[in-house]
Amino acid sequence: MRAWGERIRRADPRWRDLGLTLLVQVATTIPFVVPRDPLDSPATWTAYALTTLGNVPLMWRRRPVAAIFGMVAADSVYTLALDGPGQPLPYAPLVGVYTMALLCPPRVRIAMGVAVSGLVVASVALNTGTARELLFALFVFAAAYVLGRLQHTRQAYTAAVEARAAELERANRIEAEQAAARERARIAREMHDVLSHAVSIMIVQAEAGPVAVRRAPERAEAAFDAIAETGRDAMTQLRTMLGVLRTDGGAQAAPRAPQPGVEELAGLLERVRGSGLEVSYERTGAVRGLPAALEATVHRVVQEALTNVVRHAGASRVSVRLEYGARELTVTVTDDGRGPESGGRGSRAPGSGAAPGGHGLIGIRERAAAHGGTAMAGPGPGGSGFAVRVVLVTSPLEVGN
Repeated sequence: MRAWGERIRRADPRWRDLGLTLLVQVATTIPFVVPRDPLDSPATWTAYALTTLGNVPLMWRRRPVAAIFGMVAADSVYTLALDGPGQPLPYAPLVGVYTMALLCPPRVRIAMGVAVSGLVVASVALNTGTARELLFALFVFAAAYVLGRLQHTRQAYTAAVEARAAELERANRIEAEQAAARERARIAREMHDVLSHAVSIMIVQAEAGPVAVRRAPERAEAAFDAIAETGRDAMTQLRTMLGVLRTDGGAQAAPRAPQPGVEELAGLLERVRGSGLEVSYERTGAVRGLPAALEATVHRVVQEALTNVVRHAGASRVSVRLEYGARELTVTVTDDGRGPESGGRGSRAPGSGAAPGGHGLIGIRERAAAHGGTAMAGPGPGGSGFAVRVVLVTSPLEVGN
């Protein structure tokens, strides 16, 4: 039944009005076909034709003013000119009043209400003239009007709910698109950090390899081992990041290893040492475990800073320092290289403009901002070398303050 109701509701309004007209025609035909008392008014074809004529305006009921007047005119002719079978209810006029209450604005409803009330009183006066019939007629027409107004309220509520649902659907779709864009940006940053670091280390080792082969073969073997280890580590991290994008169930899913954190910094620093840099690492303050996302940010910040040192600084020493405060963690990477004015590294705060060295420092700023922190890059202590200083908020309650 619900499926039939839905199909009727979605049908063309003209077909629905035609069906309603036929239904009313069937109801008004019943008094003409059922057995009748010989003393009752005769059921003639003329009376049936006028009854049908009074139902025809229902096909244009969505113009209720004209339809109601057409039905009233036909009923008046039927009442005044003929003495045919009576109807238990004025079906067509009731449908017309219902439609008028459903579709018309207040001024039209008021005018039509007064006109219909007057016609009801006149019709009762011409028929029996009893108070009982008058009260019953007024009651059924008032009930049709109330039902029309209730249906109008229901349709308005349904339209508002559907509009709200459509708005929520649009909002959800926009949010999903924005989330996808943020995820693509995050994956792009991760891939940039992994690839730029790995490729930089591999290039340094590969350039040093031929020299080491001639002067110190044992160091050449270590350099090639470092290249292989760096490549394997980069492949592992890329497989972990891109594995979540696989949607086909046929291929074997990539392993879901956690993102590297603070504990994995030791391996990162060891690979950088393999490039010939002297690397120092220090943790001070109340050293403690941090949320996985924050630890991953620390790892990527250090990784990107060391990549810039390897690619641009020409440094011999670099220090990595983690200072654990009560509500924040400060990451400082300092080298003794050429400094910000020579080597493609800008002295401005990351994100203040496009740095000649690429998007690494901008990525560091974005990672810091995601945890309510800040990032600064510029000359090292005493104006020599280069320093990257990132402050990350460790308390979720403080993020954004």
